[in-house]
Amino acid sequence: MTAYLIVDVDDLLQRLEQRGVAPDVPSIAAALMNSAALAAGLKSPDDLRAVAVADWNRYRRPSGSAGVSVQQVFAGEGYELFNVPERKFVTDALLMHYFSVESDPVDELIIATTRLDISTLVHRVQTSDRARVRIWGDEPPPDVEDVIFQPLEAILGIPSKTVALYIDFENISISLSEQGYILDIDNLVEGMIRQAQTHGQVVHMAAYAPWGQRGSLAPLTDRTGREVSDEAPSRMARSNIDPVFSLPGKNSADMRIAKEVLGDSAKVDSADVFIIASGDRDFNEVFSAVRGRNKQVIVWGVRGSTSRLVESNPALSVEYVEDFCNLHRHSEMPSVYNTSPTLTPIQGGVLQYEEPEFRPSQWSSVIVQLDQLLTQIEDETVTLDELVNQLIEAHTVPNEDRAEDLIFQAASRGLLEYDPDTQRIGLNMSHPMVDKTFLIRDRIVHRVANTLHVRGWEYVNYGFLLKGIGMDHGLEGPGLNSSDTWRSEWVDFLVRENILARELVPHRHNPEDLVPVIKLADLEVAATAQNPPGVTEEDVHEMTRRVIVSVEQFTSFRGFAWCPLGSLHRRLRPFDPSTTFQQAVEELLEMGAVVVREYDNPQSDYKTKGISLVESSPLVIDVLSERNRFVQLLLDLYERRAPISREVLQQQMQMEDEDLDLWISIMQSENILKPVPGQHDLYSLFRTHHTVSLVAGETTEE
Repeated sequence: MTAYLIVDVDDLLQRLEQRGVAPDVPSIAAALMNSAALAAGLKSPDDLRAVAVADWNRYRRPSGSAGVSVQQVFAGEGYELFNVPERKFVTDALLMHYFSVESDPVDELIIATTRLDISTLVHRVQTSDRARVRIWGDEPPPDVEDVIFQPLEAILGIPSKTVALYIDFENISISLSEQGYILDIDNLVEGMIRQAQTHGQVVHMAAYAPWGQRGSLAPLTDRTGREVSDEAPSRMARSNIDPVFSLPGKNSADMRIAKEVLGDSAKVDSADVFIIASGDRDFNEVFSAVRGRNKQVIVWGVRGSTSRLVESNPALSVEYVEDFCNLHRHSEMPSVYNTSPTLTPIQGGVLQYEEPEFRPSQWSSVIVQLDQLLTQIEDETVTLDELVNQLIEAHTVPNEDRAEDLIFQAASRGLLEYDPDTQRIGLNMSHPMVDKTFLIRDRIVHRVANTLHVRGWEYVNYGFLLKGIGMDHGLEGPGLNSSDTWRSEWVDFLVRENILARELVPHRHNPEDLVPVIKLADLEVAATAQNPPGVTEEDVHEMTRRVIVSVEQFTSFRGFAWCPLGSLHRRLRPFDPSTTFQQAVEELLEMGAVVVREYDNPQSDYKTKGISLVESSPLVIDVLSERNRFVQLLLDLYERRAPISREVLQQQMQMEDEDLDLWISIMQSENILKPVPGQHDLYSLFRTHHTVSLVAGETTEE
């Protein structure tokens, strides 16, 4: 049986020292050896191949009163000393020396370490079918299956200290933001948990902040740069950090933390180590009281924002958040990093680029509020003070300090153009985030305004609006229009920015139920939202012809007087880049070409909104006559066995290119023409189609 024990000596001694445990090196070396032999089921530790890995140059001098070095202790216990001066080569060096291709498969592999570099050996060492792999450390390594994990303290018989962590998250986040750091919540949470674990077994974690209070915290992002401030409480909870709500302002959180720390430290089963993440001097009395109860107190602060009284207190151990959380400054990052796609693994292990969802954030508020301010004053720039006041009035932020911080963060990301000499600010219209924000705002506002105008409603049902936004082809693209959740977030954002208004009204079929509806917060917005980018008069004109042809075909074939408006829209949706269908119906109504009203539906208890043609309308007569001439030409070509192609149709009809393309498209969408497979620009006629038979003067059966 081949059994290995790999001991990471550097890591082992460093961890014990950090946890305040005086290392008894001879006892530790013997305990690891005996425990490994017992776990492997060996008769004697001599049957175990034990390797002590370290930069042995640092342990040459004897330590302690016995005058014995760490190197001598491990060698005396039967360990092979493996010297690795460069830590980054440790895994490769072990593989080459002990686990080469020619080596026998390992039956038992035990690794005593808390570092990920050596623990990756479990993936790379050749093991037998019956092999067992163990990790002795602080926590199980991530993404490693079929590994037996055991706490190192349990193996060594060392009692672990317990740790309680109290985070004044509002204080820490604002302090980091003031020092120019990007608040990556993933790195913040992981770094804090990892650092707390270096002091012992973490038994309690809580983070205090005005969660959900808009603008009270600096913008929190994830690793993709997407703002996730609204998700912060749930992310904390998933990491076993209790998100405790406190009112905005330092006194609220300070008093809550002080009360809970004093209460918890007085309990019989209280933690051994109390970590308070806040550099506020108001905690000095709390620190003294907890120290008086024989507890270790550690303070986490931010350099440049931590009280000097705290830093100079000899009874406290001060650590800085930026040292153990992998945070970057705004100045270190490119201005467009928020829009960069990420590599995502797909089936088969292949990587593809996937752009994250583009969701509303506090920077979106800055963009929209600045645009509104520029529109009001009819200028391209505003002063810093004007924008600060605008953000406060819109309740984007609670005070001037937070407003300035948010503005300068937006400028560092390239969203704003800031002139420090004049202190004037403008929008960077070429930035992708600015462009997308305006696209989404204008599309949604236009849809609301147009729906209210076309249908004559006072409001738009919330669910109806989400469905309409989902059908908006103008919002297709990476990170856009991905789900109802995405659409709801943007509608809610526009409500917060006072562009849209949300109300609860009685349900029309059940007045006792209240349903959410959307209105325009400012009626003047309707005037600026009638013609969004991508919708032209020609688009609307083409859609009117499609509507007339489709309604006539449906009613004549079914023998109905009307066509369901919703079904008609679904049929013509591929040709509706935005709200073209609504505008076309509106135009037909104004011209007296159609009638739209509620009809009795034999398949439902409720009336159905439908559309019918006014057959005497000159427009309806012209469009259907043009359709009939086109179908008659198709019949003539069919009877003569002539090819039906665009070139032939152009010669016969003498139409403008745009009109010809439109009618070919209509014929295809109405299933009258079908492309011939494998033949470019060649079509076949559905001769028995209902409309073709009508034009031919034939009787059709349903």
